Amino acid sequence: MLLAEPVGDPLLLGRAAERLGISTRTAAASEIDGLLKLGEQVTFRHPLVRSAVYGSAPLEQRRAVHFALAEVTDRAADPDRRAWHLAAAASVPDEAVAAELERSAGRAQARGGLAAAAAFLTRSVALTGDSTRRTDRALAAARANLYAGAFDEALRLLPIAEAGPSDELQQAQAELLRGQIAFSSNIGSAAPPLLLGAARRLERFDVDLARETYLDAWGAAWFAGSLATAGGLLEVSRAVRSAPPSTHPSQPFDLLLDGLALLITEGRAAAASALRRASSAFAAAETPAENSFRWTALPPIPSYVLWDDESWYAINARQLAHARDAGALSRVPMGLITGAVIDAWSGEFAKAAEATAEADAIVEATGTRLAPYAAMLLVALQGREADGFTLLESAMNEAAAVGQGFAVEWGEFVKAILFNGLGRYSEALVAAQRASDGTRELFISSWALAELIEAACRSMAPGHAASALERLLADTAVAGTDWGLGIAARSQALLTDGDAAESLYREAIERLGRTRLRPELARAHLLYGEWLRRRHRRLDARNELRIAHEMFAGFGMEAFAERARVEVEATGERARKRTAPRIDQLTPQEAHVARLAVQGNTNREIAAQLFISPSTVEYHLRKAFRKLGVKSRTQLAQRRF
Repeated sequence: MLLAEPVGDPLLLGRAAERLGISTRTAAASEIDGLLKLGEQVTFRHPLVRSAVYGSAPLEQRRAVHFALAEVTDRAADPDRRAWHLAAAASVPDEAVAAELERSAGRAQARGGLAAAAAFLTRSVALTGDSTRRTDRALAAARANLYAGAFDEALRLLPIAEAGPSDELQQAQAELLRGQIAFSSNIGSAAPPLLLGAARRLERFDVDLARETYLDAWGAAWFAGSLATAGGLLEVSRAVRSAPPSTHPSQPFDLLLDGLALLITEGRAAAASALRRASSAFAAAETPAENSFRWTALPPIPSYVLWDDESWYAINARQLAHARDAGALSRVPMGLITGAVIDAWSGEFAKAAEATAEADAIVEATGTRLAPYAAMLLVALQGREADGFTLLESAMNEAAAVGQGFAVEWGEFVKAILFNGLGRYSEALVAAQRASDGTRELFISSWALAELIEAACRSMAPGHAASALERLLADTAVAGTDWGLGIAARSQALLTDGDAAESLYREAIERLGRTRLRPELARAHLLYGEWLRRRHRRLDARNELRIAHEMFAGFGMEAFAERARVEVEATGERARKRTAPRIDQLTPQEAHVARLAVQGNTNREIAAQLFISPSTVEYHLRKAFRKLGVKSRTQLAQRRF
């Protein structure tokens, strides 16, 4: 009986046992044999015992037990559990039960249980006899499984939907789902043409759904980048601009789609106002739009293009929360990685490493082939030469193999940062040129210009620097933010002489000091200090270089810290060679588990959040306790890590 009722409610189990004529002595005997624990909740002493016994029970016996449990479950108080038992008891299609499961799925999704909704809908498909309803339910089940991260199950359901009688709208929806599954699982070049084709087909039936699909297609084309074989950004953006207008044009996602399409077709200056409206709409929206978790990665894009670090941080935090609340497991890693990128760029390396570890666990659980963007930036900023290049080359090769052109471009950008930190300027110049040659209307090509200018100036290639500066000044002028204008001032100072250069360095320090991006501020102090030392202003240079060195060392930016240390010593002052504390040598996973434990989570709750087993949680906690020299969670809470 307990095998079929995992909650272990003794009253419910007792009533069902009476229906089946089972004596309570059976449970008592099982407790004596060490199989069960009887109390406020009836449980097996080991989950493997439950699985083994349930699996070996005859099918008809299992169905009879589930039916008895359904009969004694309160229809009003617990309709979902009752529906599940009825479904498990059914041996032939049953429309009444299938409809109950469909209603249960709606309730589960409303409370953020996409995985449960997917399970209800998947079972409802098997119990649906009417072929038309079966097609609709198979499409709904595939969609729920997709967002829950069960890509194989979603793909298995599509042929079921396509096998029955379907109209053109249902066929277009199936094409849309096939494209979404291709994108969510591989995030490569196969998805854009599928999604673009689905969007064009949907225009005839549902304008708003077509526009949502165009946004899917735009996102897929963005990730495919230069490796898109069809359905590239320009093709998608042109299709958006020629499509019928939205029926609710002021909604955040409609503003976003129009702004992104305008950006690619008309350029940064023409799209700036539209992008600001979209960004403001997401920042101000208190209530998420329906299914807003579907596009977790896209709402921060206007912030990237407009060099707006504050809106980037705020919008991503909100989108990640929406994805978590909805239980959209397939979308959570993108939010985690996007947040980890800005954390790393803000000098919060431990926080970035934790988010990266959580994203990695989900990616492994779902089988998503998402490039490790944050980890790539982290090793570049840290200046970890040996393992940094290994990670970057591996990530870029894997991304290229599946058609993730954006990840390849990102890899060139972060390689330029790593090379500049190491003082390998000619190599930094090559990497930065490759990154800056990407889609100019987007952001990586613009961000890479600052790395190109620094590398070119240090490589005695002023021609490259001058043309890059012209582009950078134009891009950041459109943005008008402290981040953009601060980077522009710092870069322009490298190509300027005399008092004008000093004024630009001071402007860069003032502007970047008002942003989250503290490593960029430290780099401004470093470049200013280098400039002062070369003009024999040793005392002034020493002050700037000391600030830079302390900041870099505090962040853990070892290569840039060493570059600053050498410059400090060139002024005649001894600089202590040091690296940032390593959180007592905790790994990111150990630190993340420890923090969740301090917040009051049980091992089982931590395991569920991080997609690992409770025994693995216990393993990480033991290691954290040993490294931190503590013996309890109470002592752990008193440690700073």
